Amino acid sequence: MRVTLLAAALTLPLSVAAPLYAAGSGNDTAPTPTQTSKDCKGVRVWDEEKQRCVKPKESRLDDDQLYQAVRELAYAGRYEDAQGVLDAMSDQSDDRVLTYRGFTARKLGQIDVAMVFYQQALDANPDNLLARSYMGQGLVAQGDSVAALTQLREINARGGADTWAAKSLRTAIETGVTYNY
Repeated sequence: MRVTLLAAALTLPLSVAAPLYAAGSGNDTAPTPTQTSKDCKGVRVWDEEKQRCVKPKESRLDDDQLYQAVRELAYAGRYEDAQGVLDAMSDQSDDRVLTYRGFTARKLGQIDVAMVFYQQALDANPDNLLARSYMGQGLVAQGDSVAALTQLREINARGGADTWAAKSLRTAIETGVTYNY
């Protein structure tokens, strides 16, 4: 009943289910599977120059390329492998690193750890809409739709009403179902 009342209170209710948007991308295109998710096992990434799977720290990938590998592995449900790639990124205080640390921790059942990472990401960048969405989805999973709605309102107030972050959180609040990517 509480979720129903919250859904009715949303300023931008969905008339149809939100499309599945790829986390972190801002559009409905999932990360394109590459050799990293198709061929590499464990905490490995595909190094195009070496033409093989390597440990992330041994690769020639920069942080942006490693971040794409994290997204790809998370999308594939390989959360522990994604965490290993996060470890290789040079700036561990980067809000996108903290956001995905939170996401992977939450998907591995470590909700309290996830909330700490989400808060750290928001402390580093209050406009991190993805961190707000993931935090809100974690709150929905914990049964705290009121706090999740606060995150949705923050996303909307920061100009993110039409983003994947808002749409996925709005759907989670309305249905109680969170996203697995």
